[in-house]
Amino acid sequence: MSKILLSFATLLCKHRAKLVALFLLIVVLPMAAILAADSVCRSYAAGRIFRSVDQVPQNEVGLVLGTGRTTARGNPNLHFNQRIDAAVALFQAGKVRHLLVSGDNHMANYDEPTDMRDALVAAGVPTNAITCDYAGFRTLDSVVRAKTVFGLQKFTIVTEEFHCPRALWIARQHGLEAVAFAAPDLVARWSARVKAREALARAWCAVDLYVLNRSPKFAGPPEPIILSSTH
Repeated sequence: MSKILLSFATLLCKHRAKLVALFLLIVVLPMAAILAADSVCRSYAAGRIFRSVDQVPQNEVGLVLGTGRTTARGNPNLHFNQRIDAAVALFQAGKVRHLLVSGDNHMANYDEPTDMRDALVAAGVPTNAITCDYAGFRTLDSVVRAKTVFGLQKFTIVTEEFHCPRALWIARQHGLEAVAFAAPDLVARWSARVKAREALARAWCAVDLYVLNRSPKFAGPPEPIILSSTH
């Protein structure tokens, strides 16, 4: 046993520089990138996230970011409910006149925008005050398409608080005058996994914005939102 331990120690000493370099490459650098992206993301969102209907600035349109009505197991998705409740509160308070619901509809049996529209209508929002974006596959797609497809320059992003900074980061990098109305985050039991995923998403967002200069998957023809004079 002692010979084995000695051999192992000798091997470690021999390759110490390579092991340190590997550790830096695999652990330290990715962690540093995640922390740096998080810091930049938060700086872009500073002063632009509102948690009270009374305090959020008034805009013509609210962009509701999509998520599924149910979880993968078929249970009600509380994240979906939070966003719908926040959008309804904004609309009923007159802080927005129109809602653009943007989400994923890449499969026939998965349609986030229609589910959001139906939930909003059930809560009392008129159909003519809702526009669906069926190509909001990612946050970047939803935010950028609000400008390039739906003709918006200034709007209120509606999503949960953990998600707001990244959406605002994307908006500001694309020259948009956006603020965010934050639905309350869920308790840790429901939100721990999505918050961990959000940290990685912010790092990848930096790559999208500063390295790849990524555009939405589908540019789409212009479909300017026509605001109704009445709700």
